[in-house]
Amino acid sequence: MDGAPVLVSVNVGLPRDVPWQGKTVHTGVWKYPVDGPAMVRRLNIDGDGQGDLAGHGGEQRAVMVYQVQSYRHWERYFGRDKLDHGSFGENFTVAGLADDEVCIGDRYRIGEAEFEVTQPRVTCYRVGLRLGEPELPALLVSHHRPGFYMRVISEGPVQAGDQIVKTRTGPGALSVADTDALLYLPHRDPAKLRLATTIPALSPGWQGSFRELLAAETAAGPAGPAWAGFRPLRVTGVVAESATVSSICLAAPDGSPLPAAPAGQYLTLRITGAGQPAPVRSYSLSSTPDAGTYRISVKAEPDGTASSYLNREVRPGATLEAAAPRGDFVLDDGAGPVLLLSAGIGVTPVLAMLHALAGAQSTREVWWVHSAREPREDALAAEAHAVLTGLPHAHEYLRYTREQGRLSKDALIALGVPADATAYVCGPDAFMADMRQALTAIGIEAGRIRTELFGALASINPGITGQARRAPHQPDGPAGPGPLVTFARSGIAAAFGTGRRSVLELADACDVPSRWSCRSGVCHTCVTPLLAGQIRYAPDPLEPPADGEVLICCAQPDTDIVLDM
Repeated sequence: MDGAPVLVSVNVGLPRDVPWQGKTVHTGVWKYPVDGPAMVRRLNIDGDGQGDLAGHGGEQRAVMVYQVQSYRHWERYFGRDKLDHGSFGENFTVAGLADDEVCIGDRYRIGEAEFEVTQPRVTCYRVGLRLGEPELPALLVSHHRPGFYMRVISEGPVQAGDQIVKTRTGPGALSVADTDALLYLPHRDPAKLRLATTIPALSPGWQGSFRELLAAETAAGPAGPAWAGFRPLRVTGVVAESATVSSICLAAPDGSPLPAAPAGQYLTLRITGAGQPAPVRSYSLSSTPDAGTYRISVKAEPDGTASSYLNREVRPGATLEAAAPRGDFVLDDGAGPVLLLSAGIGVTPVLAMLHALAGAQSTREVWWVHSAREPREDALAAEAHAVLTGLPHAHEYLRYTREQGRLSKDALIALGVPADATAYVCGPDAFMADMRQALTAIGIEAGRIRTELFGALASINPGITGQARRAPHQPDGPAGPGPLVTFARSGIAAAFGTGRRSVLELADACDVPSRWSCRSGVCHTCVTPLLAGQIRYAPDPLEPPADGEVLICCAQPDTDIVLDM
């Protein structure tokens, strides 16, 4: 469409609950044209709303813009009849303002209001839900037609037919399409990444993502897993640390040294002797990181098939299958104070960190704070005390809750834990939540509080509402005929069924906590470590994940697989 750009339609709609795949989605993606003027305000247009304010709406995303030229493109692509304005969830349907021409920071006057372009559309499954085209989020990126958001510089009424007048050109000349490609497509130009971080109008969230990408592009890539899949390790020793905790020492069957593992990482075991299918569980390494052997310390849980087997039946000479050490809960190499804070069997990864500090003859100030119910349940206390005596600036504090009550903010204040410490916290969920609050209250910045979660990570399911979370379980109905999919953190193994489009759909059917946003291989929110097995993609993701990782939203198993979720 030639000529000056024009506002074709103003579209609004309030959030609604929509049924989808057995769930309820709270979404504002349904927008409809407004007759006559509509008042644009700083955060919204009168009569409009968003269902998920974490990803949509707010000052940086007050108004969504999409082009009639892109409407015609998708009508041809999908073989659809003329789509109604607002079908892509946009507030402004415009003629002109193509994504490869409009730049971040450009300003436009429409009616009596003025706007500034802040970012491309966020890839989201809900635009695909709205049009019944699940792959649409990926297609918007790959076809370079995402649309864009604007913030409101000055409020005022607008209406269909208003001319769109450019009032300022954004610095850097980085188009919406180029910005979108920088985040979601491979082969990024480092110069454009650096440019993106300098454009003031770009929304803070996108700036932060680009800074992270730039750091990853310029730094040496992270080392992948030390080996693929599972390998046999020989049990060389079993030590009863308490009535309920045993340490199990593992070595390579041929006696060769095992790869060093950063302090704080965990080992995932497939325990064939504990049942069929073999349970898969993860346990933090509790030993010196570069010993050439591994040690895990396992608490026997009352209903824990795997933990009970490891504590009561495993003997030296047995073989266990192990995936390579993994995990991001690792000790940094800084020089500032370190707080190692744990409860119960959560002591294991921070004990490895303590060993690492001692092995490096660290001069850092080290605070060792551990909580247990009573001394006889403090399984590794003597070992930790012995290591602490070799550190010149160590502080040790043990809290026994049966006599002294729970660890609290006041107790941490009384200890004099420095506010510039980096804290590593591991223990039950409630303990970690309490300690995060307490550490923040005593002045430790949130970015320096690191926690390790033994179970599944918290879900990221944007827009899903009113869903009672069940414990992970086998999917309803008869078992599927496909490969076995093991969700290691959740303790569930289920066969992949006919008709399932992805591993994510199986996880949903099992109520395994999952993380996703686009559900079409774009955003990488669902990236998950693949511990064993082979997968295929349908559709192919726009950018493949790193080796040893998989995008579960578009992955199907080719063989039995084990996922770290």
